[in-house]
Amino acid sequence: MYHGKTILGFISARAGSKGVPGKNLRPLAGKPLIVHTIETARASGVFDCLLVSTDGKEIARIAREAGAEVPFMRPPELATDAARGIDVLSHAMAWCEEHGRLYDWVMVLQPTSPLRNVDDIVGACRLMLERNALAVVSVCQVDHHPWWCNTLPEDLNMENFIRPEVSGLNRQELPVFFRLNGAIYLGKWEFLKKESSFYGPRTYAYIMPKERSVDIDDPVDFVVAETLIKIQGNGI
Repeated sequence: MYHGKTILGFISARAGSKGVPGKNLRPLAGKPLIVHTIETARASGVFDCLLVSTDGKEIARIAREAGAEVPFMRPPELATDAARGIDVLSHAMAWCEEHGRLYDWVMVLQPTSPLRNVDDIVGACRLMLERNALAVVSVCQVDHHPWWCNTLPEDLNMENFIRPEVSGLNRQELPVFFRLNGAIYLGKWEFLKKESSFYGPRTYAYIMPKERSVDIDDPVDFVVAETLIKIQGNGI
């Protein structure tokens, strides 16, 4: 509970992964990937329940051992590449309501964001209250400014690659852009039930630093995350 608000922590961990097979159980700094998120969520102290939705028996076992609840196995139709995250969340929310487990808020914590910390979880909750928000979504500053990006024609000609109004500007003169980093999605229960989305006029951004915004999608991301964990552990 956080300032009188009951909160469900929700972790979606599918067994299948094309980019990195067995990704959610792959070791990162000596622990299965999903365990990093479970341990941080538990350490935050804000969740009344930490629930994992998975179709994998081994993921379920590891999640339970780490202190999360896995009260059901995810149905096959919600464990495909085409399944939407919001539908997986809605399934879990419906299960909770059917079993009399009601919450004010729900926070989605993807296991592919292992470097978020307790301050990020608590900070998102604090922002939710301060802004009287319906939802809070984490972002970080982009690594490469989108104004320096474009599509390419088949012959790879770059004549119009940079727009004239951007050409000649220094990086410091460009507006700051942010991207979704996938670490935190927090919303009021009734808002999510009604809208099936975290986005609306009363959705606010929780800004995280880039060093805590690694999103594990391929083997290189594991190397980056492991390096950052070692650096942070050494106090650098």
